[in-house]
This record gives sequence, C-alpha cells and structure tokens, in this order.
Amino acid sequence: MQALHAGGMVHAVPIDDASRVGQARRLATQIAHDIGFDHDDTGRVALVATELSTNILKHAQRGELQIQAITNDGGRGIELIAVDQGPGFDFTACLHDGMSTTGTQGIGLGAVTRQAQVVDMFADARGAVVMARLHPRQRAQRDLRYGASQRAYGGEPVCGDGWAVSYNGASRIAMVVDGLGHGIAAHDAAVAAIRGFVEDHAGDPVSSMDQLHSAMSGTRGGAVAVAKFDDGPRNLRFAGIGNISAALHSLEGSRGLASHPGIVGAQYRGARAFDFPDAGGKLLILHSDGLQTRWSLSDYPGLALRHPAVVAAVLLRDFDRGRDDATVLALALGDRR
Repeated sequence: MQALHAGGMVHAVPIDDASRVGQARRLATQIAHDIGFDHDDTGRVALVATELSTNILKHAQRGELQIQAITNDGGRGIELIAVDQGPGFDFTACLHDGMSTTGTQGIGLGAVTRQAQVVDMFADARGAVVMARLHPRQRAQRDLRYGASQRAYGGEPVCGDGWAVSYNGASRIAMVVDGLGHGIAAHDAAVAAIRGFVEDHAGDPVSSMDQLHSAMSGTRGGAVAVAKFDDGPRNLRFAGIGNISAALHSLEGSRGLASHPGIVGAQYRGARAFDFPDAGGKLLILHSDGLQTRWSLSDYPGLALRHPAVVAAVLLRDFDRGRDDATVLALALGDRR
C-alpha cells in the first residue's frame, strides 16, 4: 500500500441558521466534484451534508460542518464532520431509524450510515462530533485511520500551519509544521515544508528534517515534527524542532515525545531522533501551539477508541486557544495486540 496526503484547507461552515444547510451542501458537492466524484456519488455527499447540518440545528441550534478532501488506500475521498457543543446524545441508539431526541422522524444518522463508507462519532455533555467519510462506490477503497482538524487564526483565508501523512508499505509517516506567526508569510513557510515532505517522505525523520530545512530556507521558517512508524518492529521514530507537541496515547495513559529548540529553515543545528518501541496499537497526536497543552484523553471516556478524525475534531473544538493558527493531527499506529 502506498498513499500520500498533503493536508489542504479545512472548510468550516458555521451552522446557525437553516440557510447554512444549503451553503454546506453546495460546498461539499463542489469539493466532491473537484476530486472526481460522479453524479451519483456527489448526490450521496449532498445528502450526508444536508443530514449532518440539519442535525446540528435540531439538536444543538448551532455548530459547524467541517469539509475536506482526504486520501484513502486507492484514491480520493471526502470527509464531513459535524461539530457542536450541544447536549450530546446516545449515538448507539441514534443510529437506528426512528430514534430521535427532539421529536423529529429520527432518520438523519441512519441515512448517513447508509450513504457513507465510514461513520464514527463521540458525544458527551460537552457536545457531539459526527464524522462521515465517503469515496466512490465503484472503486473499493480502504479507509486510512488518520485525521486532522485545522483552524486559521481570526478567520484568515490562509493558515500558517500544515500537515501531511504518508503510507508506504508497512511504514506510516506524519509531519506537522507551524510557520512562525500567522498570515501569508507563515503560510508560505508551511507550504514549503509540505512540498519538501512530498518530494522526500520515505526517509528517516532526521533526513526528512534536513530536507524540510532546505525546502524552508528563504521563508521565515517554523517548528516541525516528523514521526515514522514501522509496523513490523512496531517502533516509532520521532524528531522535532520547535514547539510542536507530540505524544503517544493508549488506554493506559500517554507519553510525551521530546523536541529540540530551533527554527527549521533558519536557526537549525540538526535534528536528533528518538525511538519508542512497542508503539503499535497506540494513537499518535501532533499539534501546533495554537492548541492548549493541558488536556487529557482520559477526561473523555471512550474517545481514544474512536476514529482519529473524531479525536482531532474534539480536541480542536475544546482546546483551541483562539490566538494563533491551530492544527491537530491524529494517526493510529497499527492494530492493537
């Protein structure tokens, strides 16, 4: 298996009025069309976008629908995530048609599960996150268990953070970059890092960091973290420069991954990698400093077992500082044993 995804803009449509449902549907169908969905598959995307947006209004009155293109094992797909801070719900019960907490027909989530290939969700007293991934029905594709949520500072049109993931045989590589500051100059630094990663994404994290340093030279630079997991030895190798937060999470707890000071693309003295054996079955989470650091998955019982895209969306919803660009990338490292 080989797959590479360089994270692009996450489109977030605020859902606070019935007119926003149509806006979310049109944007989702445009993205689906742009990545090659045919008429029937685009219709499925439109239905899911409508149901998820309508459910936000019914159950929480306001929230947002996040839409982005994704990569599967075999092609492109689209991801839609409904995020709210409403009263939550019993998501197991709500998957069955006819079950409703608001007196409606209760067909929304049932319709979503019939149209999307991958559906997962998490709900508690802080709100709900419902994720749906769709790919063309005529092409069999396996879901890749990664997920990212991103928000640009102050609603700016570009984000100074970037991320990418690569699947190459038994290896999985994740990269997050935070361009210094925010705005266009930070965005240019992040784009340079992503281009460097795309050109050379199969190497050791130390050699990858050297490649990214060269790629970011001439920009204002930034913080970068690169992690490579090999499914055979189940070992994670990590290198970080700057203030990208990184940790391995499991049901037993979490372990932070250390980075070194510096600015990739500017003040750079070389990276050092650290190895973490027996990382298989754990969840790797990387995030920029736009996210608060004082959070714990243990405060969200069951969240660590959900899809990484759901985990990333919950963390961004609850811990975005609101003072900088913010990015959360979550990657499942093999199967639990």
